[in-house]
Amino acid sequence: MAAQASWPIAWDENVSERPSELKGQPRLGVRKHFKGRGCVTMLNRSVLFLSLGLTVAFACGQSQSLTPTGPFDLVITHGHIVDGTGSPWYSGDLGIRDGRIAAIGNLADAPRKETIDAAGKVVAPGFIDMLGQSELTILVDPRLPSKIYQGITTEITGEGGSVAPINDAIISADRGAYTQYGITPDWHTFREYFARVEKQGMGINLASYVGATSVRRMVLGDADVQPTPEQLEQMKKLVQDAMRDGAVGVSTALQYAPAPYAKTPELIALAGEGGKYGGIYATHMRSEGDTVLESIDEAAKIGRQGHIPVEIWHLKAAGKANWGRMPQIVARIEKYRAEGLDISANTYAYTAWFNTFSAFVPPWAHDGGDARLVERLKDPAMRARIRKDMTSTGKDSAGEDWDNEWQEIPGPEAIQIAVVQNPEMLPLQGKKLSEVAALWKEDAIDALCDILIKDNAFTDVAVFGMDEPDVRLALKQPWVSIDNDSQGTSPDGLLGKEHPHPRAYGTFPRILRKYVREENQLTLPDAIRKFTALPAQRMRLIDRGVLKQGMWADVVVFDPATIRDKATFENPNQFSEGMEYVLVNGVPVIAGGKMTGALPGKVLRGPGFVPGLVP
Repeated sequence: MAAQASWPIAWDENVSERPSELKGQPRLGVRKHFKGRGCVTMLNRSVLFLSLGLTVAFACGQSQSLTPTGPFDLVITHGHIVDGTGSPWYSGDLGIRDGRIAAIGNLADAPRKETIDAAGKVVAPGFIDMLGQSELTILVDPRLPSKIYQGITTEITGEGGSVAPINDAIISADRGAYTQYGITPDWHTFREYFARVEKQGMGINLASYVGATSVRRMVLGDADVQPTPEQLEQMKKLVQDAMRDGAVGVSTALQYAPAPYAKTPELIALAGEGGKYGGIYATHMRSEGDTVLESIDEAAKIGRQGHIPVEIWHLKAAGKANWGRMPQIVARIEKYRAEGLDISANTYAYTAWFNTFSAFVPPWAHDGGDARLVERLKDPAMRARIRKDMTSTGKDSAGEDWDNEWQEIPGPEAIQIAVVQNPEMLPLQGKKLSEVAALWKEDAIDALCDILIKDNAFTDVAVFGMDEPDVRLALKQPWVSIDNDSQGTSPDGLLGKEHPHPRAYGTFPRILRKYVREENQLTLPDAIRKFTALPAQRMRLIDRGVLKQGMWADVVVFDPATIRDKATFENPNQFSEGMEYVLVNGVPVIAGGKMTGALPGKVLRGPGFVPGLVP
C-alpha cells in the first residue's frame, strides 16, 4: 500500500475568518505538522471532530443559530434540501446570517430581514467548477454571467499556464491574449493578482493552481531545453512563492508547448514543492488518446514520488481509435486507488473537447514560442515536415512521442473554429475546418496552417473526438467531479464576440437535464454531490460544498423539472435557464432568475498561504 501524505486544509483570505480549529496553529507549519504520511495529523483529527459535531448536532434536530440573538439576514423556506452529501432530499428552512448558514430546521417563526420561498424547488450547495479558466475574463466582466446562471459559485483555475507568476518576457509573448480582452497586466505574482481581483470585486469565489508551464517559462522561456540543477532550484522556489501567495497546488497541461518539453523528473520536483504546502497536483495529461494509460501512469508516478494527491482534468478517451477504452481507463485509475494513491478526476460530459488550434502541430515546431511557430508554418520545407508528422503515426520527426490530434479525429469536419483574435477572421467563427478549406480552395492541413498564420497562432477550436458511452461511463464514476473547462463569459459586450464551446454556458444544467432527468444515468442527489461535496472535499474546502450549519452560504435554488441548458455548438452564447436563486457567501447574485450585479465572491487561498506579506 502506497504511503499517503496527510494534508492541511484551505481557508479564505481573511484572518478573522480562519476556521476556529486552525486558530493557534501556525500557517506555515507544513513541514513540522504535516510531514508524517499514512496517519491522521492533529489538525485532521480536529477537522474530523468538527465535522462529526456538525453532523451529530443536525441529526439531533438542533437548529440554533451561530449567534443566538438578532434576526437572520435571509431565510430560505419550504425547500427540498439536497445537502451535497448524496443523501435524499429532506424538507426544511435555511437561515443565513453574516454570509454563513446559521441554522437549518423549522424557522417559520424566526425573525428575518428577507425570505425566499423555495416551495417545490431544490435547495442545494453552490456548484464548484473544478477547472474554470476565468482568470482573465473575470477582469473583463467580474459578474461572470455564464457561470452564475449555471449555479457555479466557486471556480478553480490555472491549467498549466496560470495567471501568475509572469515576467516582462511572458507579458510580451502573450500580449495578444491581453490585447484581446483590453487588459493591462499590472501584476507579476499571485499575491498581486489576488489583490487586484479583490479590489475590483468578483461574482464568484476563485482559487488557482500555479502552472508548471508558467514556472518553466519564467526560467527557461519557450525553448525546448532542459533545466540545469540551478535552474530547477529557481523553478522550485517559484512554486514555493506561489504556494505562500495562496495557490492551491501545481498543475500541468502537457499537450501545449512548451509543456511537452518537460520530463517527468522535472514535474515530480515541482509537484513535490506543492505537496509540501498541502497542495494538489492537477493535470491535463500528456495524452488523452493512444497513450492515455501511459499518461495515467506518469500522473500516478508524479503523485507518488511528489507525495501529493492527483486530479486528472477532463477525463476522456480521445480519438475514434480509442472509443470504447473508458473501461480500461477507469480500471487503471481504480488500480491506483486500490493501491492507496489519492487519485481522482473530473469531466464536462460533452463529446467535443476545446483547445488551442496550434495543438495539432507537433511540439518541435513550437520551440521558441508562437512567433517562431508562425515562421515555420510560412516556410515550405518546415510546413512539409509538419504535414508529414501530422499524417504519420508514432513519434514525430524529432523522435518524440506526441499526442497527434490529427490522427484522432474522423476528419476536418470534426473541427469547429471557435475563437479568433484577428478581426478579419471573425467570419470563420462557428465554421468547420472542412468548410474553411472549401472556401479557400485548399486542403484541410493547408487551411489549418494558414488559419494559424493569419491569427498568429491564437485560434481556439472545438474538436468532436469522443464517444458518448465513454463520456457516460466516466461521469458515473464515484470519484469523478465536474469541470466547466471554459472561461466565464457573456453574450454581451467584448466577450460576446467569441464563439465558445457550449459547455461555457451549459455544463452543470446539461448534466441535470440530460443525465439526471432524461436518461436517469445519475440520481439528483449523486449529481449534486459531484457538483458540491466531492470537489469541496478534493480541494480541502471544509467550509463549503455541503449545506450544514456553520458553512459559507453558497446556495442554489432551482426547479429540477425545468432546469436546462440552451447553448449549442451552432449558437453557444445562451444562458442556461432554471436557476431561481444563486447565493455566494450569503448574497444573491441571481434573484428571481435575474442577475443582481452583486460581487460577493472571495479569493480562496490554499493551505500554504502566508498572510501579511507585501504584494
